[in-house]
Amino acid sequence: MTLSLVIAAGGTGGHMIPADALSAVLQQRGHRVTLLTDVRGLRIPGLFADAGKHVIPAATASGMNPIAWAKACWAVYQGRAAGRQIARDVSAHAVIGFGGYPALPGMLAGIALKLPVILHEQNAVLGRVNRYMAKKVSAIALTYADTLRVDGALERKVQVTGNPVRQAIIDARQTVFSAPAGSAPFRLLVTGGSQGARVLSTLVPAAIAALPAPHRSRLVVQQQCRPEDLSAVVAAYRAAGVEAECLAYMADLPERMAAAHLVVSRAGASTMAELMVMGRPAILIPFKAATDDHQTANAAGFVAAGAGVLLPEDTTSAATLSGHLSGFMGSPEALAGAAAAARQLGHPDAAEKLADLVEKEVRGRG
Repeated sequence: MTLSLVIAAGGTGGHMIPADALSAVLQQRGHRVTLLTDVRGLRIPGLFADAGKHVIPAATASGMNPIAWAKACWAVYQGRAAGRQIARDVSAHAVIGFGGYPALPGMLAGIALKLPVILHEQNAVLGRVNRYMAKKVSAIALTYADTLRVDGALERKVQVTGNPVRQAIIDARQTVFSAPAGSAPFRLLVTGGSQGARVLSTLVPAAIAALPAPHRSRLVVQQQCRPEDLSAVVAAYRAAGVEAECLAYMADLPERMAAAHLVVSRAGASTMAELMVMGRPAILIPFKAATDDHQTANAAGFVAAGAGVLLPEDTTSAATLSGHLSGFMGSPEALAGAAAAARQLGHPDAAEKLADLVEKEVRGRG
């Protein structure tokens, strides 16, 4: 039976990328997919090929400003009405929400139409919108078995699927990790997520400059930077005598991650899923202002398994980071062990498991 399925996601790559991975699997199974998103969601290139795409109103508010809250509530109400009409127009069988405020109107529309609504949580802390929707939805798919803020009363709805990743990541999983030894080139990838990270633009070049000369001579660095930081980062690496390629955007990030011996990065949901599916060791510096400190929670299991190191943004110095880089560069055995530990945590079949859950929930409504 061909299903018509609505996916509600938007705002950031952390929501849109796993939603797109699910869309691809659903379409491969012969189902029709319609995306409800916000303007930012549509700006991310290369996602939701062959899916219907609609921008619907959505908003968030914080603080105690009653006018801001009234405007946000009105936008959600309008988005819910638009989502209901679109779901009716496509004869939707179910709605799948990926959290974040842009997903809220679409999930509310599904509830209003009495459709199965499945939500997916990418992080290790149940997000605010997902917490609000958790008791209303049919099923909850989690990335991590020990996700925080999941009420015990919800356990009957919960299934651990992992976080869906792009096919390019699954393909790159076939690239065998080989730790370099002696004076062999050491490939270091630095990425700050879809928006880049200013702290990495200053911290990582300084840490590399502090490495012993034999280590610096081995390094081949690829670093994603904010556009406004590019020239300063390039100059810092040139002064350190280190070969470095610095880019604002890496369209081929899966291939670069597969080729890397070590990754220095934030601990966003998609980054963590990709590191684990590929099996790549990492030094993680979580974004300190992330809601509910969810990036630190995302990194916890990875580090506990021996797949990498967690360094708090506020307290990490260039010298501290340099010490960890030197340790990994000087111990191929430790590096290979971390890569193997990361791979054991991966869920390359996450999109398939989530698609199975969606089909099961629709069949259950008979």
